[in-house]
Amino acid sequence: MARRPAVPRSLSIAPFRARDAVAAGLLTRRQLDGPTWRRLFQGIHVYADVPLDHRTWCEAAALLLPKGAAIADLSAAFLWGVDLLPPAEREIVHAVMSRDVHLRPRSGLTVHRSSLQPEDVTRILGPAVTTPVRTAWDLARRLPRFEAVVALDALLKKRKVSLDQLTAYFHDRLGWPGGPAARIALDDADPLAESAMESRMRLVIIDGGLPRPISQYAITLTHADGRKQFIARSDFAYPVFKTALEYDGDHHRERSTYRFDMDRQNRLHLMGWTVLRFSADDVLRRPDDMLAKIRAVLRRAGADV
Repeated sequence: MARRPAVPRSLSIAPFRARDAVAAGLLTRRQLDGPTWRRLFQGIHVYADVPLDHRTWCEAAALLLPKGAAIADLSAAFLWGVDLLPPAEREIVHAVMSRDVHLRPRSGLTVHRSSLQPEDVTRILGPAVTTPVRTAWDLARRLPRFEAVVALDALLKKRKVSLDQLTAYFHDRLGWPGGPAARIALDDADPLAESAMESRMRLVIIDGGLPRPISQYAITLTHADGRKQFIARSDFAYPVFKTALEYDGDHHRERSTYRFDMDRQNRLHLMGWTVLRFSADDVLRRPDDMLAKIRAVLRRAGADV
């Protein structure tokens, strides 16, 4: 069996420019054609043992970007810890640059043309990437409303940016393409959302004409001596009408979680609360039925909805 060639340490951890490695005498062109290396873009390679996740693709694409360009959009969100990439786009890197910056089109690299100021760009362990506030802005004005709100909620949840920062940044750019749509998405955003499905469920409720519920509401029991005891935290609540709404993901089917949920629901029932629980199917495929159930419970509690 042929011995695997030694791998220079400097080339074993991240993508690199082939011409630089050859010029430095670390590799030959013939070696680059072997199984030890993967070609990600023309002229950009990576050691075959490096995990080929989206960060690696971003690092490779960054080596192609000219001055004045940056990793952006869904790819920037990924680097900030918010993974919104569709399964079919995990090997596609998004970048942004102004129209006067030249870059030859390449497969696997989606370029968005837009004004880009130096203060909109920072670095994350190497690659130039749009700041969290600029990333939020780009996503909010490009994505469909539901997905835009999901993105804003996730960035806010990660505390990569604050609601005040977004409000100021979006206000200053209302005249940009997509500015009004971005502002609408921001009005619907909620930093308390704990998952993409919670964000979508909240939007279905709002769009269905129901009052906006309070997110992550802490339900307490007040004792005779005035002491308050924490009972539960509800994904959404209408406290005046003692109505709690829960989004149940797959983890709620586990035995320990199911027992906890059942005990909590019983305790809330004894306190006079009604708890409605919904799944992804309810939110995505039966929204009208979900809305009808919420509306019926609120009306029974005296709400004018």
